[in-house]
Amino acid sequence: MSYALIFSGQGMQHPDMLAWLAEDELMRNVQRDLGDDWRGRLRDPDWAGRNANAQLLLTASALAAWTALAPHVPEPAVVAGYSVGEVAAFAAAGAYDAPTAVDLVRHRAALMDRDAERCACGLIAVSGLGPEVLETLCADFGLAPAIRNDAVSVVLGGPKGALTPATDAAQRLGGHVTKLNVNVASHTAWMNEAARAFEALVAARSFAAPRLPLLSNVAGRVRDADQAKAALAHQIDHTVRWDECMEGIASRRVQCVLEIGPGQALARMWNDRYAEIPARSVDEFRSLDGVIAWIERHTS
Repeated sequence: MSYALIFSGQGMQHPDMLAWLAEDELMRNVQRDLGDDWRGRLRDPDWAGRNANAQLLLTASALAAWTALAPHVPEPAVVAGYSVGEVAAFAAAGAYDAPTAVDLVRHRAALMDRDAERCACGLIAVSGLGPEVLETLCADFGLAPAIRNDAVSVVLGGPKGALTPATDAAQRLGGHVTKLNVNVASHTAWMNEAARAFEALVAARSFAAPRLPLLSNVAGRVRDADQAKAALAHQIDHTVRWDECMEGIASRRVQCVLEIGPGQALARMWNDRYAEIPARSVDEFRSLDGVIAWIERHTS
């Protein structure tokens, strides 16, 4: 019996996230940057939506949660991360350690914010429209696909001035649109310079071949250190193909899927697509013991 481990992306952070999480050295180090009252500060949408805060907090808290959980459960059959969740996923799979992940994500957020200063951009989630309609929407309003969850559920990025008319047009066509609380067009060509700078940064770092099967948002299976470096840089300015990650996980015939991070977005997405394979987020549980019991029940 086996399970998949997936790490959440940005956007679902909230003050009560991972309520059972104990403070460890990793979180204490992050609190020096974010302050001890990071839960209270998450009530401010502006603070919560800043890359420098959100990406750092998500990566550190996810890896702190996994560090607490890992000794009590079997090793996962496969690991993947959604958007910035890849930085934590690569650490969980053994490409580097948790402090390195936190350091990398600090640089990642700063580089993306630097690109964002050149373009007032953002992201919208669009669902319920077919691929051809979405392609036309991008062409008409100068947008680009940032994340592909499935054929009719995507995240589009582009200049903020184009997002409102694009939203109106998508809704007129019967689509459902949600504006995301981010200030960058992540995973699009507007992040080209950030991606190249991050590529140069990781080139000088020491990575290892993943110890566990690892799936990338843009490169499929990651087998060695060089592939890991290329994949992390590449996804900053290329479309996240989460639909393909889910297909790769399902092909391993796992018994369940555990999401590490705030909210339940990935677990819900998985359950909608693969109802026969249960998925839950650690954020749904009141205690670490509850997470352990759920994993044991589905993998014993």
